[in-house]
Amino acid sequence: MTQDTRTRAAQPTPSNGRPSTTGDHTAEDQLPFAVAGSGELDLSQDAPAPEEDDFRHLRGTAGEEDVELTPEERKFIRRRSLGLLVRASKGVRLKLLLTALAVVVSQGAQAATPFIAGGLAIDWGLPRLIDGDMTGLWVPAGLYLICAVTAGVLLYFYTRMTAEASQAMLFKLRDEVFRKTQALSLDFHEDYTSGRVISRQTSDLEALRELLDGGVNQLVQGLMFMLFTTLYIWATDFRSGLVLLAAIVPIYFLGRWYQRNAEVAYRRTRISSAKMIVHFVETMTGIRAVQAFRRENARSRQYKRLAKIYRDDMVRSIGLFGVLQPSLMLIGNVSVALVLLWGGFRVLEGDLGAGLLASIALATKRVFQPLDMIAMFYNSLQSATAALEKVSGLLEEAPKVREVPRPKRLPECRGEIEFRDAEFRYSDDAPVVMKQLDLHIPAGQTVAVVGRTGAGKSTLVKLLARFYDVTSGSLTLDGVELRELAETDHHRHVAMVTQEAFLFSGSIRDNIALGRPDASEEEIIAAAQAVGAHEFITALPEGYDTDVSKRGGRISAGQRQLVSFARAFLADPAVLILDEATSSLDLPSEQLVQQGLERLLGNRTALIIAHRLSTVAIADRVLVIEDGRVVEDGSPAELIDAGGYFAKLHHAWSASMGA
Repeated sequence: MTQDTRTRAAQPTPSNGRPSTTGDHTAEDQLPFAVAGSGELDLSQDAPAPEEDDFRHLRGTAGEEDVELTPEERKFIRRRSLGLLVRASKGVRLKLLLTALAVVVSQGAQAATPFIAGGLAIDWGLPRLIDGDMTGLWVPAGLYLICAVTAGVLLYFYTRMTAEASQAMLFKLRDEVFRKTQALSLDFHEDYTSGRVISRQTSDLEALRELLDGGVNQLVQGLMFMLFTTLYIWATDFRSGLVLLAAIVPIYFLGRWYQRNAEVAYRRTRISSAKMIVHFVETMTGIRAVQAFRRENARSRQYKRLAKIYRDDMVRSIGLFGVLQPSLMLIGNVSVALVLLWGGFRVLEGDLGAGLLASIALATKRVFQPLDMIAMFYNSLQSATAALEKVSGLLEEAPKVREVPRPKRLPECRGEIEFRDAEFRYSDDAPVVMKQLDLHIPAGQTVAVVGRTGAGKSTLVKLLARFYDVTSGSLTLDGVELRELAETDHHRHVAMVTQEAFLFSGSIRDNIALGRPDASEEEIIAAAQAVGAHEFITALPEGYDTDVSKRGGRISAGQRQLVSFARAFLADPAVLILDEATSSLDLPSEQLVQQGLERLLGNRTALIIAHRLSTVAIADRVLVIEDGRVVEDGSPAELIDAGGYFAKLHHAWSASMGA
């Protein structure tokens, strides 16, 4: 049974019959987070169909805490991570190509200096200088100066362009992580804690920054220098080059050993780091409950335990590096000793010049000098790789609620809602929480939804807000299936005011304008006046410019709720959802908010989850939800006369208020 919508207090209304402020606006202006991002780094678009995917257990964040992986799984994770880096480099690839050219020439010039100072200056220049030929001095000195200046100038450009390119890539990654986490469906955020999101955005991207800013620079310089120096040694005396060739064997096996062990070790550090951050964020977010129940010591002990795990994981990782770095130095020193020993015998036999031996020995030592930098890079690489695995997994996560390829538009909306044989479950293996619901709500009707805790009230409104999609059946707005409706139109026509009126740091004006960012000052004030918030706002020291501080802590709960009403009024939706919007307020605050609520509802379609008699009193219709079904439906008076659950609830409310 339903009741015709009663006429509200007269208010200025637009052509659609709803109270409104003036001005054109778009859903993108109202809700910029509805846009999922540029898509350049959205790895979810590359995932095959689940039935064809051999790695579906690793897709997105599913395998985030897996440490021991098979070779095939490691290849999949590595391919995904490298693919993300390649995509992030789009737009800076020309700059990266120029930096590669600069470093090749720079390191080639730098690698030539030992041979100019040794073989050319001693074996070629010194005899000529003794004979009075000054070219023996000027030629080596001039070539050395040219190489040194060339290397220095190109190194400057290389360092600068590398920094610009790496920061551009990191900016793109940070922006995409932020956009992605906003675009993901509510069910993702209910499972994936905010602490883990913070870990992805901070510590993981910081590990990648350290690699791109310094590590890559050191690697490229070191490898190029080693390559050119080795080529010079082979070109001048290939037999000395055989010693370098032999040194590659132990270096290769040492590197393979380190890679296998460090990959697992650093994966553990990223997991333990994220858990530590999650615990910290949860504790600080719930600091009132922690202090109220005197849980400081318990939370501290838990944090200390997590910090110890992270410390032990880091010690193991650093211990691996402690083996790698000295081993590389040992291989380098042994190689230099062998070159000197073998070369010394050849000098005695007259097979090798003393100057050339000095330059080869110096060059051999310099070949292994970059190994220290390369070892540090390799250490940073393993840390960054583990971090990149987590970031790429997050960017591969696909929202469960997404816009269809060709959505239907709904420029004007009356607010008629209909559930047809609608069922819903939170996951494939979860029980059905809404069972074959058939419900029609005419445009402009105010419906109060009541029921026991866990009956399915919030599920009903979350489906309408499209935090979730119905599992089967249909849910329509003005005859358009919600799953087929354009997101911009849905966000424009449906607004929700929650129990916790969340205010962002900033002024009251800014928080009201969230409903429509392009609204004028007059429209913002008109919205506040319409819901009864203008009086308390103007009484504040700075009026609409008053900074509400974190979460609106500088104003009362009732005042925060009025600001949220003004925000919704300014957005001018056709359908308004109020999820227990007055349940946490005291009586004076409730009376203040109740007046604003009646003005806000106007002639809109409204669904109100009600825990208060005063809220139900303004409803045209009441739905009683039990176990995911509507068990009572009618006007408040009709349900009271029927003597069912609502009648008992109404009598209990009345008795508690002394009625």
